[in-house]
Amino acid sequence: MSESPIKSFISHHYRHFNAATVVDASEAYGTHLESGGKMFVTLAGAMSTAELGLSLAEMIRQDKVHAISCTGANLEEDLFNLVAHDDYKRIPHYRDLTPTEEKELFENKYNRVTDTCIPEEEAMRKLESHVVHFWEKADQSGERYFPHEFLYQVIRSGSLKPSYQIEEKNSWLVAACEKNIPLFVPGWEDSTLGNMFAGMCIDGSIKTPTTMRSGIEYMTSLADWYTEISKNHSIGFYQIGGGIAGDFPICVVPMLNMDLKRGVPRWGYFCQISDSTTSYGSYSGAIPNEKITWGKLSVETPSFVIESDATIVAPLMFAYILGW
Repeated sequence: MSESPIKSFISHHYRHFNAATVVDASEAYGTHLESGGKMFVTLAGAMSTAELGLSLAEMIRQDKVHAISCTGANLEEDLFNLVAHDDYKRIPHYRDLTPTEEKELFENKYNRVTDTCIPEEEAMRKLESHVVHFWEKADQSGERYFPHEFLYQVIRSGSLKPSYQIEEKNSWLVAACEKNIPLFVPGWEDSTLGNMFAGMCIDGSIKTPTTMRSGIEYMTSLADWYTEISKNHSIGFYQIGGGIAGDFPICVVPMLNMDLKRGVPRWGYFCQISDSTTSYGSYSGAIPNEKITWGKLSVETPSFVIESDATIVAPLMFAYILGW
């Protein structure tokens, strides 16, 4: 990794505690890639609405991210931002909102994510009109695709381009589509588009619910990907937040080894950015050593936990790794 203003600043000032871990984890990330490793990234929280695409997209383009697991919300919200960025409403004083003010936002069709309100008509309904076309087409022809594959179809069709309100280079999903990297979206039904699809199945607009490939199929697809890639490359695990986006994919290794007896290597690098408190039964707050007992990590796996806000830390780490 080349020297850069951001890297120089971080290297000079980030010397202790969580700050020092940022440096250690970034250096280890780079070392993992330089030694021929691949990196698997997981996105929890609302990182797409936080516009992580400003840095993640370039990480993807420069082959520093090779696969992604994300929530259904993060999958769709990158495209929401792409087509409706100018209509988003930011509310810096969101902590002071009264229930009545929250109701007013709802009535004006603004859905709040912390300090940022997503405009329903300009974002959700605009994207819905494009993706429904591909859902219905697949349903009628008996074809089946994963949730992210439908969005890749929308992007590749070019039908959304006239509606873009930010530069394509700042969309991580567009970058992922262009590089055709594999995405894994467990629990996709827990998303706005997932709710829309379920509603269309209920009212009969979609005749075959299995037109949308399932979470089990995502797991089997991930198992095939991990088995093939790990033959020649160590695979690292960079986890932003906790939840299903991280829990789902990290389990593929013990499944492959304990249930299928494939003898694949464990994850070769691990870093989690989380503000979850380590407590009884908390998976998101569990230290990496606990994962050794489940056959996910090895004693030798370089492992890091950065207890901080991912919206602050992840862009800094990406900039450090990119040499910005």
